[in-house]
Amino acid sequence: MSKFKEIMGWLWPIILGLLIALVIKTYFFSLVRVDGTSMYPNLQNNELVALFKQGKIKRGTVIVFDAYGVDANAQPKDKYVKRVIGLPGDKIEYKNDGKLYVNGVRQSQSYITKKQQVAGTLTLQANEAKGVTLGSGQIFTVPKDKYFVLGDNRAASNDSRYYGFVPTNKILGTVKTGFWNDKAQVINHFVPAN
Repeated sequence: MSKFKEIMGWLWPIILGLLIALVIKTYFFSLVRVDGTSMYPNLQNNELVALFKQGKIKRGTVIVFDAYGVDANAQPKDKYVKRVIGLPGDKIEYKNDGKLYVNGVRQSQSYITKKQQVAGTLTLQANEAKGVTLGSGQIFTVPKDKYFVLGDNRAASNDSRYYGFVPTNKILGTVKTGFWNDKAQVINHFVPAN
């Protein structure tokens, strides 16, 4: 009997610790590896970032979402990291010179260079936005319970321009980086200046 108590004496804290870690990973926090260069220069390929599952999503927030079923080319368990540009109900206009307007207000996009702002396609390929060409002066509205996302590296990003809007139920959480990342401010605390 004392042998059982001795084993449980050291086994119980391990089991409890594993259960606490599982609850934290499931409901609050986990780590995600950035795959690709779509968020360059602010996030690097293979960079490890923190995913906060209860984070508040605002314009400019970097999110992680389950890409399977959003992007036709995504495989099960694929996760994409992108920046939220448009919230549900927002009116988006993206002009040829790279200027981005949300609800008629020009967005600074200070997290990327002017050159990066104009790079990449201005044509929306998504079925949800057929006939809408960013840069043509047309305005489109983000549907209810969906988000419009772009990669910071506009020339090399597979984002809402291609697969359409990201449903709320596909969003896994918000991204935070460590203080050692010199771009932490534009990931962790970016607020779009108008």
